[in-house]
Amino acid sequence: MRKSFHALFTFLVLAIVLAGCSSKEEKANTDNKEQSEELQTVEELKIGLPTDVGPLNIYTGNLDYLTELVYDKLFAPSPYVDEPQPWLAESAEQLDDTTWIVKIRSGIKWHDGEDFTAEDVKFTYEYYRDGPANRHTHHVSEVPQIDVIELEDENTIRFECGYACPSLDTITFADLPILPKHIWENVKNPRKYTDLAVGTGPYKLVAYTADQSYKFEANTDYFMGAPLVQKLNMPIIKDPTAMFNALRSGEIDISARTVPAELQDTFVKSNNMKVAETSALSIVELKLNYDNAPFNIEKFRKAMSLSVDRQSIVDTVLLGQGAAGIKGYPHPDSPWTNPNLSTPFNAKQAQSIFDELKYVDINGDGMRETPEGKELKLSLKVSSSEPVYVRVAEMLKEQFADVGINVEVVTLDAGTMATLFQSRDFELSLGLIGPHGVADPDQFIMSHRATYLWTKGLEYPEMDTLIQKWMAANTIEDRKQISFDMQTLFNNQPTSIALYYPEEKFAYNKDVYDQWVESLGYGIINKYSFLPQEVRDAVAAKPATIVE
Repeated sequence: MRKSFHALFTFLVLAIVLAGCSSKEEKANTDNKEQSEELQTVEELKIGLPTDVGPLNIYTGNLDYLTELVYDKLFAPSPYVDEPQPWLAESAEQLDDTTWIVKIRSGIKWHDGEDFTAEDVKFTYEYYRDGPANRHTHHVSEVPQIDVIELEDENTIRFECGYACPSLDTITFADLPILPKHIWENVKNPRKYTDLAVGTGPYKLVAYTADQSYKFEANTDYFMGAPLVQKLNMPIIKDPTAMFNALRSGEIDISARTVPAELQDTFVKSNNMKVAETSALSIVELKLNYDNAPFNIEKFRKAMSLSVDRQSIVDTVLLGQGAAGIKGYPHPDSPWTNPNLSTPFNAKQAQSIFDELKYVDINGDGMRETPEGKELKLSLKVSSSEPVYVRVAEMLKEQFADVGINVEVVTLDAGTMATLFQSRDFELSLGLIGPHGVADPDQFIMSHRATYLWTKGLEYPEMDTLIQKWMAANTIEDRKQISFDMQTLFNNQPTSIALYYPEEKFAYNKDVYDQWVESLGYGIINKYSFLPQEVRDAVAAKPATIVE
């Protein structure tokens, strides 16, 4: 199945390239070609961004949907689908448990006019493996571990892993953006690199002004076909109210910030607006700092999870527009997630566990003390710039109080919240984790080795045994089943409690552009929304679902 689809995909790519050289009078003979000719071309789109991530240096800031406009990967669209297809790669073949051969496409150019070559791929993977860490690098250095990266010839690369790597094409090759060697080989400290990103993607980043805007121009020579929109102008609008006011007034054509429940009807009923719903691969989570008591106790973490009425949060704060996190972590829409996961609400069982652990109310004030008789007061940190999260935090405070756990909500600015992961200066924190964290199966392993869900070397024998079995497994199906066991173990004593799975609803001006497609995990603001129909079909990007 995979080989035949790869062959079809390669045929489609060739067709796109040849079409660019054909006479305009040549008649189309396929439905895809007819659809492609019907797509509207637009001179400029204005897209409001809720945050600034710098000049798209993947070492210092990431919005994957922006990075994807500039950079390409060996496979596409992402690790979040069952079968990513060759992109910069022409093909990938697994020779044995640990060896893969990749052939790259020829004739592709970097945005500065230099040729894209296999040397760029070799350099990128070695740079990720041997240099400073970024959000992509574990896919080379540890999970999986690629020991050998060698050129077989000018278009062929051999990858040899340190242990079995059956999903190298579907996960690693579909996640790592390829860097231009002629630029990055001179970058000694990537975290200080501030030049505009240069890639092979459908758009060139031509201007960036900190905290103000991004400007992109179409790469008309793009090997997958010229983009439908010539210019993308992206003002940075951090305040939610200002963002949606800008959309109403026509200052922007679409908001990259999703529409909150209370504003949805306003845009649905507007004559020139539409609201598109996508399958969000993200989780609003309550993180527990397992480094410190009482969260270093497995049963305490389980009791905390049992105390949370997730459906009540969705009904009250989100007005029903979201899914309660009763399936736990990772995201249930990922093809890599155990469909039988369950994280129920059971306050009575939670109270029994707290009692068993000797966290009881000694002084009769309704709140539990520690086994040593000391006050138990936990702080829950949340960003003051996310009003929905603040309301969720207040509901959690009430729910924990119902089982005798005293929680204080502490609001912090967004910058301070962003440092909590590194500083570990929190007891409880509330925020969102996106697709890379909750839909990439390799990242689930890495998150248990990189302090996010757990820390490598910290005692966790049951999980360590499963990870060793996972590393030894040499088929994707075996890996998946072991991952399912790991997920069950994790959700029974979570360090991250899935509160809800947000709905992503994007409001946009249909009179300006109405050809948005969904790429799982990227919403509708993704490169495929701007590419020809043949390419959309090849990567299974489906038209956005419109809210009526």
